[in-house]
Amino acid sequence: MLKQTILIAEDHTIFREGLRALLSATPELEIIGEADDNQQAVRQARLLGPHLILMALNIPNINGTEAIRDIKYHNQEINIIALTAHKSEAYVRATLDAGAAGYVLKNDSYHDLLTAIESVQKGKTYLSPGICDKVIKGFINQSTPPATSSHSWNQLTAREREVTKLIIEGKRNREIAEYLSVTLKTVERHRSNLMRKLNLHSVCALTKYAIENNLVRLEV
Repeated sequence: MLKQTILIAEDHTIFREGLRALLSATPELEIIGEADDNQQAVRQARLLGPHLILMALNIPNINGTEAIRDIKYHNQEINIIALTAHKSEAYVRATLDAGAAGYVLKNDSYHDLLTAIESVQKGKTYLSPGICDKVIKGFINQSTPPATSSHSWNQLTAREREVTKLIIEGKRNREIAEYLSVTLKTVERHRSNLMRKLNLHSVCALTKYAIENNLVRLEV
């Protein structure tokens, strides 16, 4: 049986070594390279041409989504599975849109990781079971974008845009209030106003709108 060659891109040494030890124990998998930052991962991908890259998104030098795009631009045959702690729909969509074939949470089990590897080898997209249902539903329903436009974004005040970004990052109203040093009622008012101006009715809809209109830059 032809072994599937793997490149591991992860800046935490213990985590990277743990992955290598676990995957090396699986006969059909072969670790052919490691990288501790995304710039090195891009170079290694071009040099080694692995079947699969396990890539942590929040490691140094290059933004994770940019690294994925670079790798896929030069070699569409390489499958990439993102390893991350982020669960929001925004991060999932940005990562898959960049070209990743799988999205695995770092607190998933090793069995989940093997399932992800098997899935992408078969040409499927894999999403971690730890991602909430509404995120998955958001992907299923993405063919029906919200009835709004970037013109609506221009109607928001600077503070409302700031609140929008914090909402998309997953912060609760109380956390936003503390971060901005304002009252909870002030945040609730900003949130109500921005939703009304954008004609949106949920956080998922707000996230889709921001990503689809390139209004919020995600550093993942």
